[in-house]
Amino acid sequence: MKEKIAFTVTRYGKDINGGAELHCRMLAERLTDTFDVEVLTTCIKNYVTGAQGYKEGVEIINGVTVRRFRTEPEKLGTEKEWLAKVRLQRRIRRLLYWCGCLKYVAKAFPVWKWRLGADIHAFKSSIFYSPEMHEWLKTRKHEYKAIISMTATYAPFFAAADAAGEKMIGIPTLHPERAAFRPALTLSFTKAAFIGYNTGEEQKLAENIFGKNNIRGSIISTGIDSIQEADWHTVKEKFSLPEKYVVFIGRIEKGKTGKLVNYYTKYCKKYPDAPKLVMVGGIICDIGKHENTFYTGFVSDEEKRSILRHALMLINPSKYESLSLVVLEALRDKVPVLVNGKCNVLKEHGIRSKNAILTYSSYREFRDNFKKISEDADTREYMKHAGESYFLENYSWDTIMPRLRKAIESISGISENDLYEKEQ
Repeated sequence: MKEKIAFTVTRYGKDINGGAELHCRMLAERLTDTFDVEVLTTCIKNYVTGAQGYKEGVEIINGVTVRRFRTEPEKLGTEKEWLAKVRLQRRIRRLLYWCGCLKYVAKAFPVWKWRLGADIHAFKSSIFYSPEMHEWLKTRKHEYKAIISMTATYAPFFAAADAAGEKMIGIPTLHPERAAFRPALTLSFTKAAFIGYNTGEEQKLAENIFGKNNIRGSIISTGIDSIQEADWHTVKEKFSLPEKYVVFIGRIEKGKTGKLVNYYTKYCKKYPDAPKLVMVGGIICDIGKHENTFYTGFVSDEEKRSILRHALMLINPSKYESLSLVVLEALRDKVPVLVNGKCNVLKEHGIRSKNAILTYSSYREFRDNFKKISEDADTREYMKHAGESYFLENYSWDTIMPRLRKAIESISGISENDLYEKEQ
C-alpha cells in the first residue's frame, strides 16, 4: 500500500493556469507512481473575486485525489483592515532587510511577535482561508507522510504551517514584495520542516528575511510539461495573429506587465516597422494599448505552445518571479527571451545561462536588446541553442523529482519536539 502525501494550494484544476497552481499540478501528478497523492484546495476559481466556481467535495484528476474545501473568511474584520494594522511592522522589516540587518534580527528573534496576532487574523480573513481545511490538516496530519504547501503569502500555506509544520515542505515562491515581510511568515517559515526553493536567489532572499539558521531547506525547483502544440495555421487564423511578433504570456495586470506597453509604444514611435506585440492571457485590468498590440484572451495549453514557438522572442516584464515557468517553456522551445533585470531571479537566469536570456532595467536597455534580438539572426541563433542547453542541464524532471523525493524522506524523522526546539 502506498504512503499518502498531500499538497495544499489556493486553486487546482486543468483549467487553472496560474504559475503556482500549474507548478503544484505538475509535481503532484509526477508523484502518483510512488505515493497516494491528495491535493487540499479551495472551491475558488476566480482569484480576483473569490467566486467559488467548484463544488465542495472530492474528485480525481489524472490520478490525484483533489479535496475541495469551502472558504469562509473570519468576520472579525476584513483582510484589508487587518493588514493595515501591521503596515508599520512590514515597513520596518522591509527597511531592515534593505539595510542588511534583518537576518541578524531574525537570528535573535526567529518569530516576529509585534502585531503577530493581527497578521494571523489577516490570513484568516482572506478569500482563500478555509477553517475546514485548517481543521482537516490539524486532525488528519498523521495520515500523511508529508504535506507540500505552495505559495507563502496565501492562507493554505499559513494553515499548513500552523496545523502541521512538522510534516510540511513549503514551496514558498517568494518575491521581494511587501507581503514577504509580513510578521506571520516568520511563524510559517520557522514551523515548516523543510523549505524547497525554485532558485538560488529565492533561497538567498528567504535566508536574509527569516534567518539562515532558522529554516532548513534547499533548491528543488520544477520542470515543465511537454504538451503537443496546436496546429499553427488554425491558431493563427483563430486569433488573427500577425506574421512577425513578440509575445507576452501571463495574467494581464500591472504587476505582471510592468512598463512593457509603455516601453513598446515608445519603441514603435522610433521603429515603426517593429514586430507586433501579442499578449496572451486573461485581462485582469486595463494596462493601456498600442495599435500594434494583439490580445488573445485565455488560450489552451496547446494553443499557447504554438503561439510561443512561432514568436521572435518572449518578454517577461515582471519584477516579481520566483522561477517563471513561461521562461522555461521558451528556453525548451528555443525561443529567445528578454526579461526585467530588476527581478533578481530573472537576472540570475540571464547570468547562469550565459546570456541565453537578455535583461533590461531601463527603456534604453529594453530598446537596445529588443532591437538586437528582433533584427540580429546570429544573436537569436546563439540564444536559442544556449537557452536549450541551460534548460536541459537544470530543469529536466530527471533532476527535479529526486530532489523532491529526498526532501519528503528527510522530514520523516522530525517530531513536534524537534520543531519546538528549532523555534526557540
